[in-house]
Amino acid sequence: MSKKDNPITLVLVILGVAVLFFGTVMAIVLSFSHLTPALSFGNKIGVIPVNGLIKDADAITEQLISFRDDKQIKAIILRINSPGGGVGPSQEIYSETKRTTQTKKVIASLGSLAASGAYYIASAADKIVANPGTLTGSIGVLMEFIRVEELLRKIGIEMQVMKSGEFKDIGSPNRKMTDREKELLMNLLEDIRNQFVTAVSEGRNMPREKILEIADGRIFSGREAKELGLVDSLGNFRDAVNLAKRMAHIKGDVKLIYPEKRRRSLLWDLLFKDLIDSIVDRIDRHCGLLEYRWNGEFSVSD
Repeated sequence: MSKKDNPITLVLVILGVAVLFFGTVMAIVLSFSHLTPALSFGNKIGVIPVNGLIKDADAITEQLISFRDDKQIKAIILRINSPGGGVGPSQEIYSETKRTTQTKKVIASLGSLAASGAYYIASAADKIVANPGTLTGSIGVLMEFIRVEELLRKIGIEMQVMKSGEFKDIGSPNRKMTDREKELLMNLLEDIRNQFVTAVSEGRNMPREKILEIADGRIFSGREAKELGLVDSLGNFRDAVNLAKRMAHIKGDVKLIYPEKRRRSLLWDLLFKDLIDSIVDRIDRHCGLLEYRWNGEFSVSD
């Protein structure tokens, strides 16, 4: 090797050492960053938002399972702002919440509105915290149908339906419902309502008869709900956090862990998805879907 090559070799050696040094430092920093939860003795509380109409259970149930399996998360808060929604999704979240309470404390924190299916979910938690003015309750089930027969007649459109059975087109928008159809649907609604009553009775550890007395769809304030035994205590989200700390035997500060937000990658989603979802929701409300949903209008914010 010539003397001219020596400076180049020296520079390369120095660069190599520098890269190795900074790489080691970064690895140590990242290592300590990763260990931060352990150094804080795992003082974490998972927070799962339940917002808007409950149409699908997958995201919430998956998050419940994830937080339940995370040993560093000591308790879970369901932060609920919802008028309720589909029967099936509400029942799925209820079941997963009950399963989670077997290993970790779950607290339901009710915001502005937690009615019908949203309260169904909350009743599975170990404790429920509501604001005095929270709207909750609405224990019952709802089906809505739209009728357009008069409109079709005016514009000269007639519907012809071929069906394999008497009830195959039950709830059709182009004709009145028969008495037998109404009776069939009312029996169905009663069965679904009874499932709601049983779930609340078991979740709240209250006599079924007491739930039946108020299972007529009526809405309650948080204060009224507490007097009826539907809510454990009055307070805001911070009160729910403090309750979760006490129930999980956590001392000192805690870190609240929220689900990771999914990024919108497409311009179409960013601009139009919310609008389309809103239109679909409006249509769904009039298509005979069984719902645990309060039918009122209320401004919901967290």
